[in-house]
Amino acid sequence: MKKSLVILLPLIIISCTQQSKAKEETNGLPLEGTWKLLTGTLIEKGDTTITDYSKDRSFIKIINASHFAFLNHTLRKDTTDFSAGGGRYEISGNSYTEHLEYCSAKEWEGHDFNFTMTLNGDTLTQQGIEKIEAQGIDRMNIERYVRLKN
Repeated sequence: MKKSLVILLPLIIISCTQQSKAKEETNGLPLEGTWKLLTGTLIEKGDTTITDYSKDRSFIKIINASHFAFLNHTLRKDTTDFSAGGGRYEISGNSYTEHLEYCSAKEWEGHDFNFTMTLNGDTLTQQGIEKIEAQGIDRMNIERYVRLKN
């Protein structure tokens, strides 16, 4: 019995330490999972555009321990509008940076996008500046997601 405790105790301590470290790195934000985009707000050159993603579009973001991916398509049957992308991400506190490695819009690949994230229950909000000089893109992007349940 004592030998079992000697073997099990270090394993339990290591497991708890690793879980605690993962939680510290995300500042307690349980980001892993699948998120459905509800609304997107773009503010560019003084103009504000709000898109309701609960009507004619479906957009999800999937986040695991090291990567994110997004899938976006129209729900209309008369068109095939589709976009997707993904890559690695980093998080420190509520600062979240996406490193876009793959994208159906190739001109977006290779760029980093910095966001501030807040989590309120199952609602995730991210906001930050999207800037791609070669494309003339310089805008504030605010996205509000809800966690999808299994």
